[in-house]
Amino acid sequence: MKTLRILAVDDHEMTTIGYKYILEDIDFADYKILVDMAKTFETGKRKIEESARSFRYDILLLDIQLSGPDDPQPFTGEDLGIMARKLVPESKIVFMSSFSDSYRINSILKNVNPDGYMVKTEIDQKSMEAMIHMVTTTPPYYTQKVLAAIRRKMSNDISLDDNDKKILYHLSIGTKTKDLGDHINLSQAGIENRKRQLKTIFGVDKQNDQALIIQAKNRGFI
Repeated sequence: MKTLRILAVDDHEMTTIGYKYILEDIDFADYKILVDMAKTFETGKRKIEESARSFRYDILLLDIQLSGPDDPQPFTGEDLGIMARKLVPESKIVFMSSFSDSYRINSILKNVNPDGYMVKTEIDQKSMEAMIHMVTTTPPYYTQKVLAAIRRKMSNDISLDDNDKKILYHLSIGTKTKDLGDHINLSQAGIENRKRQLKTIFGVDKQNDQALIIQAKNRGFI
């Protein structure tokens, strides 16, 4: 019987223990599962690098948020996924995240092209079993909230560049306009100009930022 090796990376150890318990307890007909765990970006990176030199993980389960707010160099599961694509291209990558907003999901789909994405509130034994079957045979596997985010994005006829999307995202999480320059490589004047253009695009020219955020959410951009 084949052994399926999985690495689960999540900063909450109880979460990875839960994945290990569920997956190793499922009775798969063709293989048994062994789950390795990591709770930091650096540990996950080291284990993936080691696997590239010897054995290979069949599936990588990655959380998105792997760094604390005080970490001097915050890295994410998205960064780890991009690195893994280069080091172990044959390994399947599945994101297991609490993030269900369209911006984050579509960013990861574009930058990593994962073999699956599961929103944590939709994860149970049945969905985990379905994910393993599909990812090992006919990927990708997405839970319902992810599919909804993808459909919303596909239905839009508005084309925004990365800076536009970053402005919308950071405004939606409460970042003040004067602080957007910390996250976006534009001058303050450039950011203000982009905001005015975005309000025109979304039909809220004379309204406040909240109106812009609402319209962007309705269109699936955040």
